[in-house]
Amino acid sequence: MTTTSPQGRTELLRPDRSPVRVLVVDDEAPLAELLSMALRYEGWDVRSAGDGAGALRTARDFRPDAVVLDVMLPDMDGLAVLGRLRRDLSDVPVLFLTARDSVEDRIAGLTAGGDDYVTKPFSLEEVVARLRGLIRRSGTASVRSESTLSVGDLVLDEDSHEVSRGDDSIHLTATEFELLRFLMRNPRRVLSKAQILDRVWNYDFGGQANVVELYISYLRKKIDAGRTPMIHTRRGAGYLIKPGE
Repeated sequence: MTTTSPQGRTELLRPDRSPVRVLVVDDEAPLAELLSMALRYEGWDVRSAGDGAGALRTARDFRPDAVVLDVMLPDMDGLAVLGRLRRDLSDVPVLFLTARDSVEDRIAGLTAGGDDYVTKPFSLEEVVARLRGLIRRSGTASVRSESTLSVGDLVLDEDSHEVSRGDDSIHLTATEFELLRFLMRNPRRVLSKAQILDRVWNYDFGGQANVVELYISYLRKKIDAGRTPMIHTRRGAGYLIKPGE
């Protein structure tokens, strides 16, 4: 599915509404970091590895939805890495990166199971666009209204003001809705009482900061009651929301 990221870009999400996972494998550390930053800007969860062995270890733990794989790695050929990846992740789309631009190399990569091929030097926009296409075609992402915020199985529609968790609709007051929206726009991020007061109530309550605690308790009764908790307290720091584990 897709939704809109804080930067205004359309963000791909997995079926469980968590960020798409991408593994970047390249032994050129500056290039790998630059590419990882570009993918994180898209709202994706990104891990990187600098060699084939590290790529295979990371893939086993991370279970990526797509892999960007350099053909030339220091310990093994990228085609060999792909072959071993396919034993465990048979359907994960793979985008090859290479400095070689011969027809034979392209055929070898695609024949080995690669899904697409980009030749260095490349533009970051091209890599992102090709990955988006691969992920969409693989079925990892499907389309959803851009007005929707999702965290785990909790869904908030900013246009209709409808909220649901799983199959259950949840009725919220206007203030509860604004508080939940602020939390969901910042998933996994600890928000202080001062930040919440400023954003939700638009001014500082001073000694009445316990109003935040009160409304957090209201939300918990409606969002978390009888379910795996999503709203969490960080003592002395604030509150955050994350998918139920």
